[in-house]
Formats: sequence, C-alpha cells, structure tokens
Amino acid sequence: MSGVNEIRSTFLNFFAENGHEIVSSSPLVPRNDPTLMFTNAGMVQFKNVFTGVEKRPYQRATTSQKCVRAGGKHNDLDNVGYTARHLTFFEMLGNFSFGDYFKERAIELAWTLITREYGLKKDKLLVTVYHTDDEAADLWKKIAGFSDDRIIRIPTSDNFWAMGDTGPCGPCSEIFIDRGDHIWGGPPGSPEEDGDRFLEFWNLVFMQYEQVTKEERVNLPRPSIDTGMGLERMASIMQGVDSVFETDLFRHLIDATSSALGSGPNEQTMASFRVIADHLRSSAFLVSDGVLPSNEGRGYVLRRIMRRAMRHAQLLGAKEPLMHRLVWALVREMGQAYPELMRAENLIEETLRLEETRFRKTLTRGLAILDEKSASLKKGDMFDGDVAFTLYDTYGFPLDLTQDALKSRGIGVDQASFTDAMERQKAKARESWKGSGEAASEAIWFPLREKLGATEFLGYETESAEGVVTALVKDGQEVASLKAGEPGALLLNQTPFYAESGGQVGDTGVLTGEGGIRFRVTDTQKKLGDLFVHVGTVESGELKLGTALQLEVDHGRRSSIRAHHSATHLIHEALRQVLGDHIAQRGSMVAPDRLRFDFVHPKPITAEELARVEDIANDVVLENDEVTTRVMGVDEAREAGARALFGEKYGDEVRVVSMGRTARERGANALGWSVELCGGTHVRRTGDIGLITLTGESAVASGVRRIEALTGNYARRHANETMALAKTAANELRTSIDDVPARITALMDERKKLERELSDARKKLAMGGGASAGDGGQSNVVEIGDVKFYRLHVTGLPSDELKSLVDQAKAEIKSGVVAVANTTADGKASLVVGVTKDLSARFDAASLVKIGVPVVGGKGGGGRAEMAQGGGPDGAKALDALSEIQKAIAAGA
Repeated sequence: MSGVNEIRSTFLNFFAENGHEIVSSSPLVPRNDPTLMFTNAGMVQFKNVFTGVEKRPYQRATTSQKCVRAGGKHNDLDNVGYTARHLTFFEMLGNFSFGDYFKERAIELAWTLITREYGLKKDKLLVTVYHTDDEAADLWKKIAGFSDDRIIRIPTSDNFWAMGDTGPCGPCSEIFIDRGDHIWGGPPGSPEEDGDRFLEFWNLVFMQYEQVTKEERVNLPRPSIDTGMGLERMASIMQGVDSVFETDLFRHLIDATSSALGSGPNEQTMASFRVIADHLRSSAFLVSDGVLPSNEGRGYVLRRIMRRAMRHAQLLGAKEPLMHRLVWALVREMGQAYPELMRAENLIEETLRLEETRFRKTLTRGLAILDEKSASLKKGDMFDGDVAFTLYDTYGFPLDLTQDALKSRGIGVDQASFTDAMERQKAKARESWKGSGEAASEAIWFPLREKLGATEFLGYETESAEGVVTALVKDGQEVASLKAGEPGALLLNQTPFYAESGGQVGDTGVLTGEGGIRFRVTDTQKKLGDLFVHVGTVESGELKLGTALQLEVDHGRRSSIRAHHSATHLIHEALRQVLGDHIAQRGSMVAPDRLRFDFVHPKPITAEELARVEDIANDVVLENDEVTTRVMGVDEAREAGARALFGEKYGDEVRVVSMGRTARERGANALGWSVELCGGTHVRRTGDIGLITLTGESAVASGVRRIEALTGNYARRHANETMALAKTAANELRTSIDDVPARITALMDERKKLERELSDARKKLAMGGGASAGDGGQSNVVEIGDVKFYRLHVTGLPSDELKSLVDQAKAEIKSGVVAVANTTADGKASLVVGVTKDLSARFDAASLVKIGVPVVGGKGGGGRAEMAQGGGPDGAKALDALSEIQKAIAAGA
C-alpha cells in the first residue's frame, strides 16, 4: 500500500471509519475567499465554518483537496523541477473537527494512521510543538511515547497558525520523519533545518483562540482541528525515494513524456521532464475548474505555467506541440479520484494544443526581438534588463533562456534592472488583483440561509403563485419592513421567479398584497446556491415580515427567455456536429431579447459553417419535439450522454434537459438529440422557439469564440430589418436584390482599379517633380564616392505608398541608397530608407533611419537592413533629415 492512489484512499477511508464525512475537493478557484487567487490549503472551503458564519450538517470532515501555489502570496513556480519537493499542484490530505474533538483525539488519530495504517517506523518520527503548548507536548509523550528530545519546541510563527490579523488562530504540531544520514540536514530548529534529511509531512493545527485585536486574544468556545498532509510527500516517504518526482505517479507521467519524445531523461534533462510533469497537472486541473489562459489574473498565471512547461518541451527537442499528447496519461493516473479530469479531457487537450501552437509562434518572435535588441552589443556588454523582463513577461522567456542565448557571444544581462522591472510588475499585479468569492456585504445571507433554509422554486411549472415574506434586507442589513418608495430585497418561502444562474438572467415581475401593497421586482438573484433574492422597490403600501403576497412573473419576458435558452442548447449541439467534439461551453448569457454562447474553438468560423449550424438548429425547431426534463443521478446522466458545463459544480442529482427526436429514433441517444445538465427554464416544445437567427461570431479570448443569436419575434424583426436594408441597397445601386452582391463586387473592383491608377499617378508625379518642386532644385540622385544616393522629398503622399516608392527608386538606380521624406497634410514627417541588396553589408537602412528621425522630432524607427522607416512631428525639418542621412552615407562611403 504505497501507491499515490492507495495512500489517498487509505487516508479518507480511515477518517470515514472514525466518524468523518468525506467531502469532495473544492474547486481551485475559491468561492468564499476574496483574498486568494487559488485554493492553496484544505481548510479554504471550510473557512466560513471555522469562523461560525456557515454551518454544515457534520462536525467532522476529511478531504483530499487539490491545491495550486503558483501565484500571489504562495508561489513555488520558479523552484519546480530543481528541488526535491516543490510543486505548483499538490494534494492536501486533511481531517477537520468543527468544535467536536480537539488535541488529544487529533494526535491519537494521526499517530494511529501513520504507524498502523501506513506502517511508518516509530523511531524515525519526531514532532514539533509551539514552545508554550505544554498540553500538546504531554499528549505526544502519552500517546506516542516520545521522549523530550523528540518533541521540539519552536517559538516562531512556524508553529503558530493564524487565519489573519484577527480571527481564529492557534498552535501547531508538525510531524517529521528522519530519512537517514545519507541526506544532508538537521532537525527543525537546528542550523541545518533547511536540509532535506528531516521531512515535515503533516501539520496539525489546534484552533483554540480568537485574535480579537492585535493585543487581545481570547479562548474559542468550541476549539477546532485543521490538519494538512502533503500526499506527494507521504508517497515519497512510503516509496522510499528522495524526491516526490520519483514516486509512482510522476514516474508514469515522465515515462509518457519520454515515450512521446522518443528519449528519456538524463542528468542534464531531468529538470525539464519534472517541470513538464508538474505543470501538466496544474494546467489540466485549472482548465477543468474553468480557468483559461489569458493576460490577466488567474488566466495569466495559468499561461505562465503552461508556457514554462512548453519551453522545457522545446529544450528537450520537441518539434511539435507536446503537452496535449500527455493528457491521457494524467487522466489515467488521477481521473478516478477526480472525475472532472475525465469530463474535461477534450477541453484540456484542445486548450493545451492551442496554447502551445501559439507559444511556438511567440517564441520565434521573441528570439527575433532578442537578436534585434542585442545586434549592436559586443563581447563584455550588458543586455538591457528591462528588455529581458519584457521578453520574460510577454514572450515567456525566463531570464535563464535570455542568458543562455547571449552567453555564446560573451554578453551578460543586467540582472538588477531585470529585478526592478519584476518588482514593478508584481506591485502592479497586487494593486489590480481583486480576488473572487463572496464580498463582505454578502455575509448577511449565511445566517438567513441557516435560519430559513432553501427557497422552494416553483417556476418550472408556473409563473404565478402565492408566497410569504420570510426576510427583508436593505443596504446589506436585515430590516423589519420596507415602506413605499424604498428599494430593498426580500426572501419568500417559495417563488416562481427564476434567480440568475447558469447564464440565464433573473426574472422580473410584480408582488402584490392586501392593503395596496405592490413590490416591483427588477431582478432575482441566487445566493449560497438556493436562496432566491427578489430585488426591487416598494411602489405602494408597507411590506412587512410574514406578509402574504401574490407573485406574478413577467410572462412575456419569461417566454422569450425560455426560447433563447432552449435555442442555446440547440446551437451548442449543432456546433459540435459542424466543428467537432472538442467544442466545450465556456459560458453563456440568456436574456429576453438575445443570447450569446461562448465556446472553445481555435479559429474563426466560416460563413458556410455558420449557415450549417443555423440550418441544423432550425431543423430541430421545426420538428416541434417535446422538450423533456428529468431528475437523475449525476453519473447516470453523464452515462446517458448528458453534457455538463466544465467548472460548474453539480450535486448528487441533476436536472437533465432533452430535445430533438432524431437521435432517439436512430437509437443514437435514448434521451434526445440535445441532452444537457441544466437548471434553467425552457420551452415546452422546440417549435415554441419559432426561429433561430445567428447574428454574430467573434473572438472573446484566446481560443474562445462567441456566437450571438436571436429567436422568435426578435429573429423575425431582425430578418425584416435586414430585408429593408437589402431593398435600400438595391435601390441605391439600381439593381435587383439578387444582383446586389455582384454589383458591389464590380464597384469594389472598379474602386481598386482607380486607387491603383491614382497611386501610380502620385508616384510618377513624385518621381518626376521631386527635384524642382520639393528638393531645392537639386538632382534626385547624388553621387557620393562610388555610392548613388537617391533623395526625395514629397508632400501629402499616403504613408502606405512610401515603401513602394522606395522600391521603385531602388530599381531605377540599380545600386545605391534611397531616402524618401514625406511631409503630411498635418505637418508631420515620415521617413523611409532603402538599401539595394549589393550594398546591405556596407549600409544598414535601420541605422540610417535612426539618424534622420531625431531631426524631425521623432524617436526610434527601425526595420530590416534593406528597408526601414520612422517619423516625427516636425515636417518642416524633412529636408534637413535627408541631409543628415546623406552625411552619414558620405562618412561610410
């Protein structure tokens, strides 16, 4: 019993047998802590339970919590691959007591597990306690039989845990194992404690105080327990290896990488193999929990993790994208414990493939920038640290890659300025990071949920009902009444109003009662999963607790929402049929007047593909098949082919919405053509949708596309408006509607022809009139030694024509340098320099442009050795710029 999966299941089963509820891992995106970027410990999902804001139906719990430490305060990213135990993704095994048992039972359970179930040798174990925690020290003597020298008292915060500046806190007791004198290091508290010989693998937190203020600390009325054991560390201990990367799980991932590359690790490449294995885990789990690579927040951290692994894949010689080809191995190893990996496998693969394809192009651009920025440097020079950071931050070049690229030329990197740039970026990130989870003002809903229970939702079957006011809230505080004109929110014992969730907007409507009470509902929101909060204003009367009300949903609005929601399901399935099985929903918005649907796809959708999607979806509408809903077990639903939204958390039972009879008739899916897990409201029959019209397709994020559509009357009005525009266009073009495309094509061709003729005329005028009109009477061509210099000043020429003008002049002189200065209508200057190929070894166009640009008040400028451009705000100095370029040529001729 030493495999990772066996160690995990043994831990959970042991605590389950000792009265603990096995609680599934919470997502890596925290839902109840706005201070965290990622879940980084097992206690995160229980934070509100420990503080007393939330209550659970159990007092003991055990978990295997997936954690990421790669951004924000806890960031191990740059250490991964080069140390024996640092990981960006890891599993934290834990047991928790919420005011039930305390120190003695916690220590007893821990000791029994590690010595009996895991079979660790007692004489290899030792513990730390907080230096004043005599109780814990005495309990370790009593339960484990430890002598004083194996109970180390630590006076620092390492052995005193606190949730924050205020709140629950308490001493810790960490359990260590001595791995032998063949490994350097000393016990905790010694000068050599940073070595790897003594490995800490389990931390028991005794939550017994509350920090009221900085100076005041009081006893908690119900002390609690929070523990955390690193699964990977325990696996390395039980498998007798010195590194977590030598455990069975990582060996299998590294073997899969070796197989894909065709070569295995050696002493020089081992770090790269380890980076890939670790980063594959963190990337896959983050994607399965709804995070996608982007340029900010969590998506930015994910992109850094992915690209670090992808860089190491290239260092190992991977010629094609590698990471997506390893997902199967991860799913095989961890999919049983974390089924979200299996559900998101296609999405993970596609996301990794797209990102690595994009990164390879970015890497090429980054190397080009590195070459350009270092071109003028010689041996012994220092490369600009700010530029090195830009390469790191924008192009995924770690500092060591830049250093390696320059090392062969004897060029170093200014690490001080690189570090300064890094610190500035970190400060900016801290300022912009806003976190996630429930805001402090939302705390009002926890006690209300505990007191009142869930709201009963009646809206699947009816849009009108009666209900009783159970709570009134104004400005985040519970109140006894709301008077006419006052805005607020109310809870009811039951409601037909749908609360915003799953992309569907909340219902609006009217609540009325005796005595002229009238409350206008402008939105319905869902809190804590099952509290339906009606937001609005009292229009008349006074609303009090216990008031009985008639509840009326806005019928027309709800009907249109139903149609748009059902259409979203049909579009989803049609997209899969047209584009492929990799299509995975990334979000949606269902409103009364429109819908949008976001999904994973690597490129724009063609007009032909969009037309097929629209046709397929409307074919199902015309079937007018009954839309059915079933409540099923989540596993049963998935086995039946129901599709789920990745990143969403589902309970044991789910609502399955099915529509379309074709699949049922063919036996392809017993439930229907479109089958999804969904809690939203839908039409009775597909024909109630009326019509689906796709109105837009665009990119919303890296690898994510968006479809926008209309249904019913909105689609009909859109069709009418489009037809009216077509008729207007036909009248203006004096042709029929059918011939409008051909007529527009002919007009565009004619316009292009006229633009070409105009451009040619301008160039001829410029080439012929430059000497007298714009160049002080000088000849266009100046002989400078053996070099011909063609200089030309023009006015009002479009900037995009200057390069072709230079090319034309180069062809005319055959060999030489060409410089064209253009003064624009608003008084600015543009400069373009060209060098014929035979002289590119003597003269560099980019260097010549940089001589002229400052003369016209500009900065920079650049391009290739044979063609470069720049500009500035002072067009009056255009001739002077040409003269400076001429002087530079003379100096080099």
